[in-house]
Amino acid sequence: MKKIFPLLAAALLALQACDGLQTARYEDDLALPREEESADTLLLSIDLEYVTKGPSEEAVEQMNSVILTQAFDLEDGPGTVEETAVRYRENLIDEYLTESRFTWEDRISGLFTEKYKGWRNYLLTYYSFRGGAHGIQTLSQIVFDTKTGAVLGEGDFFSEGYQEPVAQLLRKAVRETMTAEAPELLELVQMDAIGPNGNFSVGKDGMEWVFQPYEAGPYALGIISATLDWESLKPYLK
Repeated sequence: MKKIFPLLAAALLALQACDGLQTARYEDDLALPREEESADTLLLSIDLEYVTKGPSEEAVEQMNSVILTQAFDLEDGPGTVEETAVRYRENLIDEYLTESRFTWEDRISGLFTEKYKGWRNYLLTYYSFRGGAHGIQTLSQIVFDTKTGAVLGEGDFFSEGYQEPVAQLLRKAVRETMTAEAPELLELVQMDAIGPNGNFSVGKDGMEWVFQPYEAGPYALGIISATLDWESLKPYLK
């Protein structure tokens, strides 16, 4: 039988309007012991910013649909923010009580970040622990056109043939950054895996790309990021 647990720590927090968008945050924290007085526990933390008002209802719906689909790794369309979060919570509880006798942890966080021109970045972080030596953290970046709610991809910024020259610039940036900050890890980077991967943000300083753990090398590298300024990207932009 499906077990329904009350949303003891769930909250909807309204935020001030910014660049034509009004947002709120959905928050939920759960600590569910596997058994009474057991140290093995399901830990869930959700802190998700979403849009409540924008230039049009269609833009609001589109942005929230993208946020929820990516935050909760949905295969079908989401419902409201609260409905989708509660469904995720209940499914995770069922899965945990059925499949595990150890501690699990999920942390989901999503926030709007820098505004640049008519675009707004959204930063989504996810941490998952299912036992073993360590958990896995990922960082995903979404760029929204705030007027339409559309997600912008690299093809909206670059002309054809940009991939290899931009990849070369990114590899150079990674080498320079790691040489200065962590030279002992530089030889672990799989440079052939460094290149435009769609996981980027935009801002006044340029475009930043992020590479997840294991995407360009072993777990020890963690998340790798590289920023290219607009001047260096200018030859390849539309």
